[in-house]
Amino acid sequence: MRMEPLGLRRKIALNIVSKLQEEAVQEHELRQLFWECTLRCNLSCRHCGSDCHVQSVIKDMPIEDFCKALDSVAKAYNPHKVMINITGGEPLVRKDLEKCGRIIYEKGFPWGIVTNGLGLTPERYKSLLASGLRAMSISLDGLGEVHDWMRGRPGTFERASKAIKMVIDSGQIEFDVVTCVNKRSLPQLNDLKEYLIGLGLKSWRLFTIFPAGRAANDPELHLSGEELKSLMEFIKATRKEGRIKASFACEGFLGNYEGEVRDHFYMCNAGVTVGSVLADGSISACPSIRADYTQGNIYQDDFIEVWNNKYQAYRNREWMKKDLCADCRYWKYCKGNGMHLRDSEGKLIQCLIHKMSTI
Repeated sequence: MRMEPLGLRRKIALNIVSKLQEEAVQEHELRQLFWECTLRCNLSCRHCGSDCHVQSVIKDMPIEDFCKALDSVAKAYNPHKVMINITGGEPLVRKDLEKCGRIIYEKGFPWGIVTNGLGLTPERYKSLLASGLRAMSISLDGLGEVHDWMRGRPGTFERASKAIKMVIDSGQIEFDVVTCVNKRSLPQLNDLKEYLIGLGLKSWRLFTIFPAGRAANDPELHLSGEELKSLMEFIKATRKEGRIKASFACEGFLGNYEGEVRDHFYMCNAGVTVGSVLADGSISACPSIRADYTQGNIYQDDFIEVWNNKYQAYRNREWMKKDLCADCRYWKYCKGNGMHLRDSEGKLIQCLIHKMSTI
């Protein structure tokens, strides 16, 4: 069953959005800055794109060094309008995370973390709140053994669930759960949905896993075209049901599912509104993007100068119009898919619309 051609109303909407996206590229106003504060992690997940370990050859970046980037951003933007997303590795392995958060907060930036929840005790959560924490995402990739299988350690489902419940019950921050859907978790999604609703969750983001890092050669992690369609239909039905706000991540253009599975139409905002500082100081966009697309380094370059004058590969996508994208009828709306789906030579490593269109 192939994807149906775009309907007239959807084409009209996509054409309007396409023009708005061109304006966004021209303006490239920074709205989110990711800080890869560590490459250390307390788990060994099957799908890790960063291939993190308990110890890392790259040391944790001192907050004083990251502040160089923050001070540069603050000269060009209102700090209150730039969200700092702290990621890793696992941010909670840093004993000084509260100190880091407090400094970021005192500089006027709202901040949040992406965590596996393993180290989120009530005491740690309280101290993070006191340091200005405003948002959090916790990963839950399936029920029971399926989540533990993905995370590489027994008992992680129970500990993540406790952390999720604690944050929900507090009601003090913006919060969602993120789920990396794979062949084992896909059949569980309805039960997982009911479980999360039972915990009181309001917002749920679902991802597919792209073939990079440890996930590159693991067939159990990658969905077929038929399974992808099943996932889209599940999200669409869940949104219509209205009991929990489910949405699909920014994994690429989705044809007739655009406007049905997300609150917005697809656009890769990497290098357009999203930037990052990686653990070694590299200036990049989304932290999932390969190191080959870094634009500078905070130890040699001013962040805002780089943001304003580089990122050409992100903002002019014509170089992507090759291989599967060369004659694609969706090029105008997709612009070559997400930057994190390109290898070091610029080749597209995954296209969801192609998968779903060829089943």
